[in-house]
This record gives sequence, structure tokens and C-alpha cells, in this order.
Amino acid sequence: MDMAKRMAKEGMGEGTVIIAGEQTAGRGRLGRKWLSPPGGSLSLSIILRPTLPQLPQLNMAACLATVQSIEKVSGLKPTIKWPNDVLLNGKKVSGILMENIFDGGELKATILGIGINAKFDALAFTEISAIATSLSTESGREISPEEILPSLLEEFEQIYQELQGGRKIYERWLARVETLGKLVRVKSGDTIEEGYAESINPNGSLILRRLDGSLITMVTGESQG
Repeated sequence: MDMAKRMAKEGMGEGTVIIAGEQTAGRGRLGRKWLSPPGGSLSLSIILRPTLPQLPQLNMAACLATVQSIEKVSGLKPTIKWPNDVLLNGKKVSGILMENIFDGGELKATILGIGINAKFDALAFTEISAIATSLSTESGREISPEEILPSLLEEFEQIYQELQGGRKIYERWLARVETLGKLVRVKSGDTIEEGYAESINPNGSLILRRLDGSLITMVTGESQG
């Protein structure tokens, strides 16, 4: 992500992909660490130059492309956990990270990071063993980062072109989201809200029905449960 940011600021063109064979300081959303052992995960960043109105659906595009590429390569049926995780059998197999570059209030570039656990054994990492998995673990055969890479890039390019052409992907993305209807705890900053995920707006914000029946819109956050 850091290298992609530097390259974007230097004028590198849209669609440039930076792939890390190993990450020693991988990061996820909210400052979390993203574990990426050598050869075990696909970790890439893409330089994009979207318009500001496209940003809400860009995260959707990345999640949708990841789900579709996993299906094609493995035959598995992943789901999306709001706002940016991809799950297999309830465990995290992929995460999406977006970081924007602004200059004087103008969006200059977006760095889209995608991490997919391909063939490492999550059980070997005690800090994530209960919540993470990999394509190889779930499919019962070895799936390397190199195997899923072409499919992921192909799927994302197609969806991103649709987005640039004015097509909406919200409905297709929403059909893959498993969070709706569930009792969740959403952490946003220092605030934690608990309730049922009632709906998700086209801008990606979550409508949460608190246990007392009141509604609250969560623009961003991390859903648990």
C-alpha cells in the first residue's frame, strides 16, 4: 500500500498492480495487522483514479470481484461480511482495504488493497486461528496465490469498467452480503452499537436496529457476530 501510494503520487497510471510475495508489516482496516506469510497469501494493491461519487461502490466492486474469483477457482461459496470482509464457512478468507490520496480536497487516486488467504494454515497462528481460514483449507486441495491472481484481476477489471460506465453493482453486491438480519455489534471509533442489521444503503452505510427498536445509520465500522 505504501509503495503504491508513492507510485500514484509520482503519476503512475491507473491499473498498476503491486504484488507482495511477503509482507512484514501488512495492515488491515482500523490499524489491524494483516498476517501474510511467505507464499501463503495473495497480497496486492491496485492504483485507481476513480471519481469521488464512485468511492462507495469501489469497495463493493472489490468484494464482489473477490467472491466471484474464489468461486471460479475453488468452487466454494464465499459470502461478504459488511463492510469489507469475505468469509468461507463463517471465517475470514479475504479482506479489502482502501486508502485515498487527496490534494486540496480533490481526489487524486485510490489505493485498493486485497488480501486473500490462499494456502497457509490459519491454525498455526493462534491469534487468528478461531476467525480465519484459507482457500486450501476449505477446498481440501492446495490453491496457490498464483492460481487465483489472474481470475481476481480479470473479475475486478470487468466490474470496475462497469462502474466507470455508470452501471450500478449495489444489488449484485447486496445479494452476497451475509450480515443482513443478523444480531451484530458494530464498532465505530470508540462507540459500540448492538442490534440487528436491518438494511444497507447504496452508499454502503448500514442501518442498524438497536435492541430498543430505534434505528441508527453506521457509515463505517467493524461488524462482529
